[in-house]
Amino acid sequence: MEFGYFTLSDNRYPDNPRTPEAFVREIYAQALHAEAIGLHSAWIGEHHFNLLGVNACPHMLLAQLAGATKRIRLAPAVVLLPVHHPLQVAEEWATLDLLSNGRVDFAAGRGYDRQEYGPFQADFARSAEMFEEGLDILWRAWTEPGKWSHEGRFWRFENIEVRPRPQQNPLRPYVACFSRPSMELAARRDWNIIFAPFAAAMVYGSLAEAVGAFHAEAARHGRPPRRAMCSYFIHIADTPAEEAYGREALIRYFHDALIAAFPADAKTVPPTYRYFLEIVDILKGMKADSLTAKSILTGSPQKIVDELKAVEASGISEVILYFNYGLKSHSMVCDQMSRFMAEIAPAFEGAHSRAGSSELSALSPQ
Repeated sequence: MEFGYFTLSDNRYPDNPRTPEAFVREIYAQALHAEAIGLHSAWIGEHHFNLLGVNACPHMLLAQLAGATKRIRLAPAVVLLPVHHPLQVAEEWATLDLLSNGRVDFAAGRGYDRQEYGPFQADFARSAEMFEEGLDILWRAWTEPGKWSHEGRFWRFENIEVRPRPQQNPLRPYVACFSRPSMELAARRDWNIIFAPFAAAMVYGSLAEAVGAFHAEAARHGRPPRRAMCSYFIHIADTPAEEAYGREALIRYFHDALIAAFPADAKTVPPTYRYFLEIVDILKGMKADSLTAKSILTGSPQKIVDELKAVEASGISEVILYFNYGLKSHSMVCDQMSRFMAEIAPAFEGAHSRAGSSELSALSPQ
């Protein structure tokens, strides 16, 4: 099982002294640190208008990383596809894949915050349909031989060819999944999937059942099982006080940064987002001491190893780890990342176990 660095660039907190600009620089430094210590990938979120997150251009940050790194895989977490023209997205990420020597893992979702749609004049109520059509256009742009045309509900164009092509053939998308329709779309189209464990447990019962449902749906369409990943909040702790800090930081993230972004008004929420009403109710009532491995990996290194072994057994091939949630300091985040690779990752087979220590040393910042 592989491990990656993940952030949504959450910075919406009362009396927050950290500027958005400072946090974007911290994220870049943390992604460089991820390469140096042997993490497999860096997944950088997209958010707009200083709402939940502050990094609006993951492709720009990852392009800078592509030139400063040699090994780490580069991914958005995720592209908010309905607010972009899919042809431009196809061009940008194909170019990044080419120039990074095939190191892109492309992921897309439709988000959840209506306020991120309005200024782009994108229709939040029709985001599910726009997302599906946009991903179909991306896939054709990267795989269609020669020129092609598209006549859809939201985009129409004739006789075009997208160049350059990605180096990877194919550059298979990941679909961010909070709901069964998203899972079914990924399985039907022969794409990969990223689960949020909390949502997977709510919809399917467990992460293992979510992966099983994805593979069963793929088989129903005559598709092979594609790659399933998940994200996790993480805080390594040696004492009860340190574990309490990690839990309280996550509750702060839920209450101050996240809930305001989720659809919560039953009178206005589009039908394709109604499941968020239950999620918001659960998050509002959540307490630090009630958090489980369905939401967060916290505690001693051995406890986290045991919990990740269960994740591995569920069929997950990569876990992307959210170290920097809840206003943690940059130094704490880097220390947590280093501890994970030294004390937890060695219990698993992956790219980190195949890379020699001399290689990782050579990649470390001087």
